[in-house]
Amino acid sequence: MPDPQAVPALARMLITDERFASCRNTVMDGNPDLAEEMAGRIVEEGLKFVAACSRNPGIGLAPSRIVDEGWHALILHTAMYADLCQRLGGDFVHHFPGYDPTNYDPPILDRTREKITELGWEADPQLWGPPSDETLGSVAAKCQHTPNCTIVITPKPKPGGVV
Repeated sequence: MPDPQAVPALARMLITDERFASCRNTVMDGNPDLAEEMAGRIVEEGLKFVAACSRNPGIGLAPSRIVDEGWHALILHTAMYADLCQRLGGDFVHHFPGYDPTNYDPPILDRTREKITELGWEADPQLWGPPSDETLGSVAAKCQHTPNCTIVITPKPKPGGVV
């Protein structure tokens, strides 16, 4: 029997093709000038980010501004997103938005990319840049997670109070 928490070869395989297409369309709806291929890349990076958070509770990770757009699309599909978080480790990956591009902290993104690599994936280097990098185009997401606004997953207490 396969390990239910094993990660697939491609992060996009964490959800069905139908759900992936729906999330990609959500990104495109909010960003009408974005090509379908780019919207798909953004969603896939969002999936990698959620998996990295689920597997690394308590260390504080954050997406780039453009990857945050993909994460937003996943979150908007609430039932699918809750199921995804549960399948990845059981802890819901909450979103704590914040936007202060002057307080950009590269080590947070470095740490997040490291955790993605540890899962066997490569973080798309074009999509993990600073908030001011709009060489691939602008996205609607106005979140930039900073040192005071990282994503820290607090595991659910286990029976008997053990975390």
